[in-house]
Amino acid sequence: MSRPPGTTSPATRTPAPPAAPGATARRRLATIGALVVAAVAVATGPASAHTEVQAQNARALAENVTLDFHAASESDASGITKLEVILPEGLTPADIRFDEGPKGWTYATTSRGYTVSGPELAVGADAEFSVTVRQLPDAEQLVFKTLQSYADGQIDRWIELEDTGEDGDGHGHPAPTLKLAPAAPGATPIAPTPSPTPTPTEAPAASPSPSTSASTEQTAADATADDGDGGLSTGAVAGIAAAVLVVLGAGAWWLRRRGSGA
Repeated sequence: MSRPPGTTSPATRTPAPPAAPGATARRRLATIGALVVAAVAVATGPASAHTEVQAQNARALAENVTLDFHAASESDASGITKLEVILPEGLTPADIRFDEGPKGWTYATTSRGYTVSGPELAVGADAEFSVTVRQLPDAEQLVFKTLQSYADGQIDRWIELEDTGEDGDGHGHPAPTLKLAPAAPGATPIAPTPSPTPTPTEAPAASPSPSTSASTEQTAADATADDGDGGLSTGAVAGIAAAVLVVLGAGAWWLRRRGSGA
């Protein structure tokens, strides 16, 4: 059958041009880029959170320096309730003054530093507080190891000296670290601050009274005496010996008198 003029057979139609190689490559790169962004978003989630400390005039031997602490929450189920800070060498609880913290939170000293604690914060909310240091030590940096507690009992231990997590990506728990500039010319250490009265919850156990100590020592002495003579004290043994001598003397006298009477 004849075809109208100007038409062609389906077999002779010109095929569509193939997609340009550059366009295909761009689509592949866009897909890979989206996957990389998603992976980064997952990797930089709560595991990369940090607890940090910052300060103005952070230099050795500087006086009355305010330290600002920021503790990031790592829990999606419970809120932060307490932060315990372990002071670095060169600082004592007597050198620290609490300035401010979350509403309702209180400050207390410990044998190795201090705590800031109070009502549970909202889930996911970070904890921030500040303290003033009487004088910074003569050092290059200060490491403030921190224990971060949650209402459900979980504890984040920000105590590592370097951010080298087990996952190989640096998602560990590094301790808050403050880098210090060299001391200002002429700066010298000031006199140590007297140690404050311990917080009641941290008070050491009461020492035994003199009478109690004396009784304890006497009990120990008595026990030693019992071990040495089978349960009789030295005085008791001497008394028994004297009684035996009296009986023997009386017996000898009686025998002599009987003999003379015969």
